[in-house]
Amino acid sequence: MFLNLSLQTHFVPHHVHHHFGFTGVSSGCGSITPAALFIDAPKEMEALSGSCLLIPCNFRAKDGTQFGSSREIYGVWIKNYPRFSNKDNVIFNSSGSVNSYKMQMTGNLREQNCTTLFSDLDKSKPNKYFFRIESEHFRATACDDPLQITVRDSPWSPRINISGEAKEKKSVTISCSAFTSCPHSPPQLTWNLQQNSHSQIEENTDGTFTSKIQQSITLSDSHDGFNISCSATYSVDEGKPGKTKETQQTLSVTYAPKETSASISPSGLVSAGSWVNLTCSSRANPPVSSFSWFLKTKDGSMKIAEGQFYTVNMTNMTGSYYCEATNILGHNRSSWIHLKNEDQQHFGAVVYITVKILGIVMLYSTIIISECCFRSRCCNKPEKDTEEAD
Repeated sequence: MFLNLSLQTHFVPHHVHHHFGFTGVSSGCGSITPAALFIDAPKEMEALSGSCLLIPCNFRAKDGTQFGSSREIYGVWIKNYPRFSNKDNVIFNSSGSVNSYKMQMTGNLREQNCTTLFSDLDKSKPNKYFFRIESEHFRATACDDPLQITVRDSPWSPRINISGEAKEKKSVTISCSAFTSCPHSPPQLTWNLQQNSHSQIEENTDGTFTSKIQQSITLSDSHDGFNISCSATYSVDEGKPGKTKETQQTLSVTYAPKETSASISPSGLVSAGSWVNLTCSSRANPPVSSFSWFLKTKDGSMKIAEGQFYTVNMTNMTGSYYCEATNILGHNRSSWIHLKNEDQQHFGAVVYITVKILGIVMLYSTIIISECCFRSRCCNKPEKDTEEAD
């Protein structure tokens, strides 16, 4: 958020002007003269203790004064109270005459850019600052709306953002960003999506900055519930370890039902006339909205019931079944399950044994008959040979 810092004008005593041979507009505080200068800067800013802060700042004169041709123009920062005459409050002058706080004018004052780099901030410093312009023909202090700087010990939490529809087979862009109070020393961003991600710095509409890393991925059901973790580490005073803050966010990916299965309880053989419970299970996001049961017939599959559970009488409803799970994204079916009661199992066993015995009997009968025929031919052959000799 920006504010207009209005500057009130009055004539400054001669001893303040002599450095410039001043003859133009002057603005101080406490006068009733209309504002002569306006400064666009954030109203409030935050900085990390031991780090730096870039203050975006632009100014313009109400009367349209331009500063490009000014032979001398300086930017001044004042703490606590805006009176320039109180030299104890003047903490920085780009002329080099005062630099009690570590500051640097990075903006081009001739282009009416007063952007300033403020280094080595700590909580012992005051939180109220005023900006002043001094040139050959114009001097003014921003009295009405000071810049509030809050110094904090704890770093800012990074933010995780997911751009796109979080749905299986869809591509989304996942980013992690962190407020960057000082683009000259941006935070190091790391996360569990990709190692050694290259971060980029973006300027916000209010002149502040944000560091960001991002990655595009194609989602599957395996990403559902995945926990994204991102950390931002800010460098502070030289020789001290950086300050780190972490953010986590769980992915929620929507997908059609998967791994649908049907189970029987009680399992194993049951007596004829007993009841068994069939249960259909599946996983899906959003959850399964309906379950359906199908019975195998000579004409194909026939839908016989709705619901996750189905009870079957083992006298009349034996056969093969499967279930189907459905949500708004699709459906998925289980494999077949086969139901038989003990009588059917015993009958089948009897039939199997009977067929097997009959097969064995037929096999031995065939062998015996073949052996008899062979011996019969062997016994009759000498008699025929004797008759031919006679």
